[in-house]
Amino acid sequence: MPEDEEPRAVEFSDMGILLTNIENVPGKTITKHFGLVAGSTVRAKHIGRDIAASFKNIVGGELKGYTELLQESRKQATLRMIQQAKQLGANAVVNVRFSTSSITQGAAELYVYGTAVSVE
Repeated sequence: MPEDEEPRAVEFSDMGILLTNIENVPGKTITKHFGLVAGSTVRAKHIGRDIAASFKNIVGGELKGYTELLQESRKQATLRMIQQAKQLGANAVVNVRFSTSSITQGAAELYVYGTAVSVE
């Protein structure tokens, strides 16, 4: 998938790879380990979202702009991890985990990682 393509354009189930946050794939046997795979994206806050968020802080409620930003970020990082796993020849990624970290004020990295494996 080209890097500038929207993350929502492809669903994970269409990528031909299984993802799980546990150590194995139920009903399958791990036949080969390929090692750690990861994907990340760094996103900056949008001034419009900041203004809307400041109003929501007064009245309460979901910060939908930030929710959408995080969903897009998770999807993009996960697709990058899947691409790396497929390049190695894996058909599954086990022990998938997400992490976030602040890069600078107003920008954060969303990082996803797991173990690429082949299952039968």
